[in-house]
Amino acid sequence: MSRIFAMPFASVYPHYVTKVERKGRTQEELDEVIRWLTGFDDAALAQHLEAGTTCEDFFADASLNPNASLITGVVCGVRVEEVEDPLMQQIRYLDKLVDELAKGKAMEKVLRG
Repeated sequence: MSRIFAMPFASVYPHYVTKVERKGRTQEELDEVIRWLTGFDDAALAQHLEAGTTCEDFFADASLNPNASLITGVVCGVRVEEVEDPLMQQIRYLDKLVDELAKGKAMEKVLRG
């Protein structure tokens, strides 16, 4: 089991916020990406952040967007579409979306619109 699985999502989230804000994007845009991928609403996302939900439980509670399989590319030298572990693939999906957001990609393209 990867260390990231047991890590609280709330400890990863601030790093995502910092990454996107440093590139001129907003926390609201980040939240929109997370909501799109996970199916959570604002209240559910806030509850997971406040509760210290592990990444494993965070994604277990999620209803992954049916278009998530359209997320392709490389994150940290690994092709997200080739990741075998389903949980790690979901984490990499989010990493890829955050990367795209931070790189200035249009929201419609990030959300596979």
